[in-house]
Amino acid sequence: MAARKEKTGPSRLALAAVILAMLAAAFLLGWIMLNLVVDPFGVFGDRFLNWWAYNETRNPQTAKFSYLEQHHEEFDSYVIGSSSAGAWDTRALNAAFDAKFYNLTLNTQNMEEIRRYIDWIIENYEVKHLVLNVTVDNARAWGDLGDHSTVTDALPWQLDPNSSPVGFYLRYLFANPRYSLSKLKRMSTDSMVPNSFDVFDAATGAIDYCARDVEAIGAGTLEDYVTNNPAFTTLPEAAPLAYKDACAGSIAAIRSVCEMRGVDLTVVAAPVYSDYLARFSRAEVEEFLSALAKVTPYWDFTSSSVSRDPRYFYDPTCFRTAVGDMMLARMFGDSLMYYPKDFGVYRTADSGRVDLWDEPIVRASDYTVSVPILMYHHLSDETVSGPTLEEHMAALSEAGYTSVTLADLRDYVERGENLPSKPVVITFDDGYASNLEIGLPILEKYGMKATIYVIGCSVGKDTYKDTGEAMTPHFTEEQAKQLEETGLITIGSHGYNIHEVKGRDPAPIRHGVLQREDESEEEYVEFLQEDFERFNEVMEPALGHKVDVLAYPYGQCSPLSEILAAREGIYATVTTIPGVNTLVKGLPQTLRAMNRYDIEAMELTGEALLDLLSGS
Repeated sequence: MAARKEKTGPSRLALAAVILAMLAAAFLLGWIMLNLVVDPFGVFGDRFLNWWAYNETRNPQTAKFSYLEQHHEEFDSYVIGSSSAGAWDTRALNAAFDAKFYNLTLNTQNMEEIRRYIDWIIENYEVKHLVLNVTVDNARAWGDLGDHSTVTDALPWQLDPNSSPVGFYLRYLFANPRYSLSKLKRMSTDSMVPNSFDVFDAATGAIDYCARDVEAIGAGTLEDYVTNNPAFTTLPEAAPLAYKDACAGSIAAIRSVCEMRGVDLTVVAAPVYSDYLARFSRAEVEEFLSALAKVTPYWDFTSSSVSRDPRYFYDPTCFRTAVGDMMLARMFGDSLMYYPKDFGVYRTADSGRVDLWDEPIVRASDYTVSVPILMYHHLSDETVSGPTLEEHMAALSEAGYTSVTLADLRDYVERGENLPSKPVVITFDDGYASNLEIGLPILEKYGMKATIYVIGCSVGKDTYKDTGEAMTPHFTEEQAKQLEETGLITIGSHGYNIHEVKGRDPAPIRHGVLQREDESEEEYVEFLQEDFERFNEVMEPALGHKVDVLAYPYGQCSPLSEILAAREGIYATVTTIPGVNTLVKGLPQTLRAMNRYDIEAMELTGEALLDLLSGS
């Protein structure tokens, strides 16, 4: 009888199949868990990373919906629309409407999709005020729901009749893992300066334009601005406004639901850059705006002198936050803030024919001015002597120049106050005692005003920091107060201790205010904030107010230093780059990183100074 063959278990092939199945299951589970935990579109609530600025950049439709599900009780009002709505400053809206606004900017021009969002928030959240931001682009988008087949443009399933909750969430669970891996990678390169992967301010929903709002517009020409922003010269071809009636119909439905639910609706036709607007049919644009007036009254800012100047725009379709502030000032009759007299028309069904192609009432010369800034330091025979300073002041006075303060420039920009015909700003850096002893009598003689930027750690000292080395004496806090009491002098900041000198300060030396190579962004931010605080600890008790103007040591600055300075309430900064500045009413960023002429380095006579300022 043959021996019975003993069983040896499953075959190698079967075992391999089991192992592969287990590996596939593990891979699938890992794939799902990666997308669930990292949540690059915020659809699962981003409970672990909580990086909503990133999620909203990937797909604002889904991420903002999910964010509001968690945070809607923090808000009672909304501004909503496509990309240009992202420039509305919720702080300004809150002040104007006495409300708590969230900026529900979406990545869609489709007014029907925007309507669905509005229906949802009105049905499910508290809504007191709704600001609807409209542009001509809304009239050329799909009149019904568009195709939302990808994770980057999908609507929440609650707003898409073609989607189910199971299908919606499965789409994101099984989304390409590169989205999650990219989010993890980007976390290590995130910065206070907005990047292309996190353009939103998560807390407000607005697009984070903090870097664009401190760019030195005034230090260059209009041509420089256009060159640096090629979107103004590479405009896409225009499409017909084929859905203007459908768009107006959706807005009529929005108005109806707002009336039924007691929501205050404000419709605003936002400014559009004139060259962009000119690509569309004049008749179609006017028909759309007239049709809009028939379904709802609205504020029309589509075209004005603002539209003809690209500096008022981040790109051809998106106005600056400062322009949003001007729009609110016009709407609420705020006479303390500048806005051009041809800016904004309130249209109703009885307004009659719309004509946007009239010549603007306001010319560029009405809202721009050129202002040179002069920079002096210690007054001595080795630098600029007292007699030379007097020669300069006498020459300026005789040539009809009027000295103005940085506060005067601010009033021009923010309030539209006029400046004299030939303004000039006079500044002194460091806070030397010679400015008081030699400079002040000369300024008083010619009625000239000046700003003196003092180094906080050097105030009242004649030795260098803690080294005991002799240095040129600086005036005291009490003398700074006396200078301001003359009415001719403004005290500005030259930093507390960001004026490091090779050979005197320990290595590594900081280059002015710039971040050191061995310094993390967190360390740099902490350092600069502490420097601002220490400066005010020294000067505020003596002056009775915080200092809100800054001269960068060695003229060096960066987008991050400008962002931090602005957050500290510093409204004007200056560098040492030579050149005249162009101030633009309504654009406070024209007061940032302004040019200055280093008079000491030029060794100018009075006549040569006048030639410099006249451009000859």
